[in-house]
Amino acid sequence: MTDPQSSRRSELQAFVAAHFPQDGFTLAPASADASFRSYWRVDIGGETRVVMDAPPDKEDIAPWLDIGARLHDAGLHTPQVFAVDHARGFILMEDLGNRTYLPELNAASADALYGDALDALLTMQTRVSPAGLPAFDEALLRTGMENLPIWLFERHLGFVPDSEDRATIEAAFAMLVANARAQPQVFVHRDFHSRNLMIATRGNPGIIDFQGALHGPIAYDLASLLRDCYIAWPRERVDVWMREYHQRLRTAAVIDADAATFRRWFDLIGLQRHTRLLGQFCRLNYRDGKPGYLNDLPQTLRYVLDVARGYRELATFAALIERAVGDRDITRPRAREQPA
Repeated sequence: MTDPQSSRRSELQAFVAAHFPQDGFTLAPASADASFRSYWRVDIGGETRVVMDAPPDKEDIAPWLDIGARLHDAGLHTPQVFAVDHARGFILMEDLGNRTYLPELNAASADALYGDALDALLTMQTRVSPAGLPAFDEALLRTGMENLPIWLFERHLGFVPDSEDRATIEAAFAMLVANARAQPQVFVHRDFHSRNLMIATRGNPGIIDFQGALHGPIAYDLASLLRDCYIAWPRERVDVWMREYHQRLRTAAVIDADAATFRRWFDLIGLQRHTRLLGQFCRLNYRDGKPGYLNDLPQTLRYVLDVARGYRELATFAALIERAVGDRDITRPRAREQPA
């Protein structure tokens, strides 16, 4: 019987060899992400490229190519594409290196790095067309948040919400959906954070993992960046970055919302995102065998509780989450109960 992984690796090597027929090359894992995609670094005598391996029965490379072209045409730095095999799901592209924002960020570097990232975000929101992209509509917003009761509460914590709890969850979800839909709708990267921004030798930042882009709320990517699940900053510093970006949007005539309205947009769309991720990180562990994401739960939970406690309408929702979590170490997986 043919090993599917071995067969796929042979196809990958054949794809690379077709583009470097006169050169020897080596292949080594470059990175993987939360999807079925993987990335391989090709070394051709000291010069490197990266190959995306996106199994076509699980991943469609067309959105990646489309969004990458839109960002590139706006002057943003996405990996240059050298070759594509649509049928097999391979893309040969520029190697942006290994230096993501995350390990490079510190108190001294943050203003400069976030300054570059916010410049890129403003370009995305003013120069990248969302035409034809899926809408970040009510169905998608709600589907994402349902990860919370299904994967965090029930699967991870063994907590089954009763009818009163479900009413609390529904009231919170309705509020978060209404906030998202009330905002101006623009191009949304959807995962604009420190693991998807690269320190680049030209055009900093390099932008990756953009294939899930949507037409959605203007504060979504800002909340992803400034309330990043993988690194946290003092509230006062985040407030400064947020207020300055709000003013830039007003100056560019993208919005006319006042500071209080924009703050609410920012807070609540961040809460929608983090509510989804609390469940999604659990799903990645239990369904997809990626336990490392459980380590990101505590920071994500802190964001959820901090924001929810700050809004009177969400106090009951915050209390429900605190009751479900209790004193558990949420970074530890929960074994399934065996049937009697």
